[in-house]
Amino acid sequence: MSSWLRDPSPLSGDPGDTARVTASGVDWLASASAYPRSTRALWESRPTAPAVLPCGTAFDVVNVPAVFGRRMLDRLWAEGPGSGPVALHRGRMLLFTPPGTAHRLPSLLDWEEWGDSVPPLLCHGTGDAVTVPPLAPGGAGGPRWVVAPDTRHPWLPGPEVILWACVRAARTASAAAVRISIFPPADQGANVYDVSRRR
Repeated sequence: MSSWLRDPSPLSGDPGDTARVTASGVDWLASASAYPRSTRALWESRPTAPAVLPCGTAFDVVNVPAVFGRRMLDRLWAEGPGSGPVALHRGRMLLFTPPGTAHRLPSLLDWEEWGDSVPPLLCHGTGDAVTVPPLAPGGAGGPRWVVAPDTRHPWLPGPEVILWACVRAARTASAAAVRISIFPPADQGANVYDVSRRR
């Protein structure tokens, strides 16, 4: 067994660190492929290379901008049930979800009328493929795991949970954008003087 499979820690404590995939997590990821043994053999020979896996059988992926995704992840862990595997790739966060989420989530967002408050979500399902990070930590700046797969059957947040996290993250972003002042609004007809530059 390769040395990259011996480290059992699926989640690093520091968000800047790269989480490691366990042997059971490798089995789960490989199960998404039409040829799991070939996929696993490729990873054995090149554990620091990213891989492309199809969606729709073992998982779907909800792909969100990284900052918004981080807010979603914070809500999922602080107030919700946690998350399944999560990766960062090219400035976007990939949240792994159960098959069918890619089809259901956009209609839930439309029905709840949150579509305009949430940044563009890319939902990858049946017929799509995603690039997953290397199993072993690679070079800086490339794809990496934030929450790595650590079991053969990971819990994956469904469309309702992702919708909940999107709404919470959108509310957090809206609240951060609103500034509250202790001063009453200025009289529009009054002269305003900049006294901050007094000598």
